[in-house]
Amino acid sequence: MEWLMNNWFMLVALVAVLAVCFMAAKKWLGKPTAEQIANIKEWLLLAVTEAEKQLGGGTGQLKLRYVYDWAVERFAWVAVIPFGTFAEWVDEALQEMKKQLAINASVKAYIEE
Repeated sequence: MEWLMNNWFMLVALVAVLAVCFMAAKKWLGKPTAEQIANIKEWLLLAVTEAEKQLGGGTGQLKLRYVYDWAVERFAWVAVIPFGTFAEWVDEALQEMKKQLAINASVKAYIEE
C-alpha cells in the first residue's frame, strides 16, 4: 500500500497513456473503407445540388459548411477524415453537378425552382 501511495502519479500517467493509445486506435479503426468513400462521393452529388438550390450561387464557403454538416449528420465517420479531403470530394461533386447542369435541363430546372 505504501508503494501505491508513493507512486500514484506513475499509475495515473500509465492510465493516461493507455487512454490516449486507446483513443488513437479507435480513431484509426474508424477510418472509412473504400466502399464507404465511394458511397459518400455519390451522395455528395445530391448534397451539393441541394446546397446550390437552397443557397444559390456565390456562397461557396457557406455551401461547403452546409454540405459538411449534413454529411456528418448522415455519415458520422466523416468527422474523422481531414476537412481538406472532404473539401476535395465536394469539389469533385461540384464538377459533376456542373456537367449535369450543362447536359440535363431537368436538373437545371430543379435547381432554379
